[in-house]
Amino acid sequence: MVRIASKQPRKQRKARYNAAHHERGSLLHAPLSKELREKYNQRSVRVIKGDTVKVIRGDHSGTSGSVDSVITKKSQIVIDGVSVKKADGTEVPRPIDPSNVIVTELNLEDKRREQKLGGE
Repeated sequence: MVRIASKQPRKQRKARYNAAHHERGSLLHAPLSKELREKYNQRSVRVIKGDTVKVIRGDHSGTSGSVDSVITKKSQIVIDGVSVKKADGTEVPRPIDPSNVIVTELNLEDKRREQKLGGE
């Protein structure tokens, strides 16, 4: 977990940008939907490829899709169906911060993740 000791926003941003690789996973947590929160007794979970999420903030709010990739370096996720149009007309994926989405369905192919969540 990234330890942020200062109240100053510039130092908080700097701590996020300069976080070690093994600490960046804590920056990739997103809140769970109410149903999943009750089922697993957890408020948030680390987002991985294959999870289904719903965007709740920004220009793409209301859009649901599966997570195509996780950009650990920038602490962002790429969601299927969330894209922007470039000046030449091509569509490119729009990375989104995990705090702006809620997880509606979990990818439980990895058995370790299911055990960690403590589900059925």
